Amino acid sequence: MDIYTIFLVLAVLAGFMMAFNLGANDVANSMASAVGAKAITIKQAVLIAGVLNFAGAVFLGAQVTKTISKGIINPEMITDPKVLMIGMFAALLSAGLWVLVATLTALPVSSTHSIVGSILGFGFVVGGPEVVNWGKLGFVVLSWIISPLFGAVIAGLIFSSIRKRILFRSQMLMQARKWAPFWIALTFTLVFLSFLFKTPFGKNLHLTWWDASYLAPLVTAIFWVIARSFIHKLIPKVDEESEAVEGLFRKMQVGTSCYVAVSQGANDVANAIGPVAAIYMIARDHALLTTAEVPLWLLIVGGLGITLGISVLGYKVMETVGSKITTLNNTRGFAVDFGAATTVLLASNLGMPVSTTHASVGSIVGVGVARGFGTVNFQILFKIVLYWVLTVPIAALSSIIIFQLLRWTIL
Repeated sequence: MDIYTIFLVLAVLAGFMMAFNLGANDVANSMASAVGAKAITIKQAVLIAGVLNFAGAVFLGAQVTKTISKGIINPEMITDPKVLMIGMFAALLSAGLWVLVATLTALPVSSTHSIVGSILGFGFVVGGPEVVNWGKLGFVVLSWIISPLFGAVIAGLIFSSIRKRILFRSQMLMQARKWAPFWIALTFTLVFLSFLFKTPFGKNLHLTWWDASYLAPLVTAIFWVIARSFIHKLIPKVDEESEAVEGLFRKMQVGTSCYVAVSQGANDVANAIGPVAAIYMIARDHALLTTAEVPLWLLIVGGLGITLGISVLGYKVMETVGSKITTLNNTRGFAVDFGAATTVLLASNLGMPVSTTHASVGSIVGVGVARGFGTVNFQILFKIVLYWVLTVPIAALSSIIIFQLLRWTIL
């Protein structure tokens, strides 16, 4: 076998490892609030997230992916295809190892930022500072602020509204029957818009926000009517009104968590298979373009890796995000999921940098702060933010080390 074939085989294995770590860390966030609120058990979360992420990755994952994540470097300035191939392989290993370290310490990090930092590292060594798109890197840094801040504000406002209109009213159950169809309709509208604008399948429909502005009110109205007619069946028959309300929001929360799981599988699989697709292209054509076709077998490899990661180590990050930052119940958990999904949808379509991981953590903090600063564990929050800040530099440094070792050994 020539060097290109050897590296392609190794890259597929490294991509599987990256997908495994992505599932264990990033994707675990999709079910963390549902587990923390005790809407579902960890075993149920692992099963649901595993199946839905695999389905999202394989059936909704991008058939064409960007080979250089976030356009962080300009590959045209690196002329040797072997150097590019070794660099992308080093980036996969580096990003995968950092996400694994974060997972073993049960702290959530962004796999996207890990890949960005890793590609930045080898690109800087090979092409110097001019090969790096510093503006893009600035946007990545900005996402450390924008994602959690947007998530916190939106989730905090949603939870405050639920408390004001339902939980703090004397006839709580009657208010829930009145307002729950509104929240259910908004949730389905959010899922509908997210499907159109966030999943690769939806993007292929090429609908504009102008089109969505006509469709969204219609979707909201349809689901409000449906929810109004079925709301009595969704409310569990228990003695305590508060338990009945929590039971209603439990069902709504499981629904939003399931959507986030499918969406993450469709979107985040590119973090694992993008560099593999780049190496596949170099091995086949001895050149690298900005986008690459993704074979179905590669999407399946990514989907299987994500599923295995959730099954083996997903419980660690689920426990931290769902239970250790603040105490969640079903109404708070629903606000968290709705806030995170809204943040990702709005920020990404406004061209702002956004991270699902950061939005989820920010939303949990927002719900906690709405109940008082004393309800938030700022010690664990500090550790999480520290890992976020360290992600890009550590991924870059480890990528440089792995790349240099490989280059000295092979070239």
